[in-house]
Amino acid sequence: MARMALSEADLAQAQAVPSVAAPDDSASHGAIRIWGDEKPAWFDAMVDAPPEELKQRFSGIYGKPHAYLALSGGGENGAYGAGLLTGWTASGRRPEFTMVTGISTGSLIAPFAFLGPEYDRQLTEIYTIYSTKDLVDKRPLYQILSAASVADTTRLRRLIANYMNAEVIAKIAAEHRRGRRLFVGTTNLDAGRPVLWNIGAIANSKDPRAAALIHDVLMASASIPGAFPPMLIKVEANGRTFDELHVDGGTTSQVFLYPVGVDWRKVTRNLKVPGKPDVYVIRNASLDPVYDPVKPRLVPIAGRSISTLIRTQGVGDMYRIYLGAKRDGLNYNLAFIPSEFDVKSSEPFDLAYMRKLYQLGYEQGVAGTAWHDSPPGFEQ
Repeated sequence: MARMALSEADLAQAQAVPSVAAPDDSASHGAIRIWGDEKPAWFDAMVDAPPEELKQRFSGIYGKPHAYLALSGGGENGAYGAGLLTGWTASGRRPEFTMVTGISTGSLIAPFAFLGPEYDRQLTEIYTIYSTKDLVDKRPLYQILSAASVADTTRLRRLIANYMNAEVIAKIAAEHRRGRRLFVGTTNLDAGRPVLWNIGAIANSKDPRAAALIHDVLMASASIPGAFPPMLIKVEANGRTFDELHVDGGTTSQVFLYPVGVDWRKVTRNLKVPGKPDVYVIRNASLDPVYDPVKPRLVPIAGRSISTLIRTQGVGDMYRIYLGAKRDGLNYNLAFIPSEFDVKSSEPFDLAYMRKLYQLGYEQGVAGTAWHDSPPGFEQ
């Protein structure tokens, strides 16, 4: 994979293509993306703008109750989140989300969760009619030895482009102009840091390259290192064009809401939000460890180690969001795949498995039984 890599010195000036100037500071990563582990330099100036300016910029969310949705990674387990959302719609209790964030499989759910119940059909289709053969092609062994991944994801790219079409992107842009926000997380592999992409700002840019960048970001967020190829994303710095290497957002975080350095109390105070905002975290995974004796060989040991790391990282992310919510005066709600669901998957995207998991999520969404007010161990 040939690329023109950024130097560390150029990284601070890198702007994604197409670039959109940040509200008060066009340096750094601009308004279409920020580092996921630090507060943007322009954040305070934006939030402290005069009330009339805030009311105009955030017309659809100013002075109104807020609800935030964070969708985790989990591969085929995204069927749980898709089912939960559609069941939630059927219950008549699903709110309009002020902000939606997604990582990995969560990034594929996020745009449709953001646009609301009108797009439940697309969510259902993605997780109940496509299997492994529709999404990826396994490379022959002789290709794997020289390739960047085990699988070719051309089919997945086509699927994303089909669902994230011009009409969908235009609707995301319209909601962005109302002040609602849609973020997708990737990992900048060179920097070893999380990047949060403002999909609405990209959609609203009017640049003809915007759709391709959105597709790249969604692909990158779901690109499991080693299994799926990484994404090269074009950036400009100091008058030159470079390639950043981005992979699965789950490499640095399984689920996110906003950088911990952000004072969200200031956000809700200055936007005149009545009452406490609600935070909904959907962890597309079970939280319980599974006992499974490992063969003392390289591949089984590596695979089991990675899956264990992902599980424990996800638990840590849920605790982090919980503590941030309590600090910032937000109501915390967590859903995850219950341990009682004991169906086994026989391939990376097992259609029978996903349909059963989708149905479980749907039933919980209708009944309202999915939500917990704290992570395990923090019960009131």
